[in-house]
Amino acid sequence: MEITADQIIAFVERVAASIKAERDYLTQLDAAIGDADHGLNLDRGFSVVITKLPAVADKDIGSILKTVGMTLVSTVGGASGPLYGTAFLRAGMVIGDRQTIGTINLIGAFESALEGIQSRGKSTRGEKTMIDAIAPGIEAFKAAHFNGVDLLGALEQGLVACEEGMQATIPMLATKGRASYLGERSIGHQDPGATSAYLIAKALVETVRR
Repeated sequence: MEITADQIIAFVERVAASIKAERDYLTQLDAAIGDADHGLNLDRGFSVVITKLPAVADKDIGSILKTVGMTLVSTVGGASGPLYGTAFLRAGMVIGDRQTIGTINLIGAFESALEGIQSRGKSTRGEKTMIDAIAPGIEAFKAAHFNGVDLLGALEQGLVACEEGMQATIPMLATKGRASYLGERSIGHQDPGATSAYLIAKALVETVRR
């Protein structure tokens, strides 16, 4: 089973729709521990991304992902634009001019995307950020693959771990980003970045499942 360039376009469209639908929820989460703009900023960015897709509809997967990344970096305010933009750019660079990708390609893309986020954000696991959802999701995806699970099954297992990682940010003390300014008051709130990361992962699973 492989993912096609057309499915990547559909995935990005699904992400944009999901972010728009959950914009107020993401902003509400961010209001508790951040600048109250996470949902608004991401919705703005992915709305612009959608306008760029027709120009890359017949391109390779790397070109599509790099276009998404460059658009997010240039249009999204706050930390989320540079972080997600870097993730898509790094994934696109790893995948290159392929028209289809399998599990091994995805592992490389996911790992490179995570490295980009960690490098750009100077952050690691346990600091109450998007990494706390993304990293366990990738680990579970890889483990499922090496245990013989097919692409969709591995993505589904990764999504479960991603959701658990998102929920695990609730009791965490934030030590990175705007939320870290709150100290102990950051405890008890779900991280908005981990939540948007879960929504993006869910959009990928739903696209492949279809």
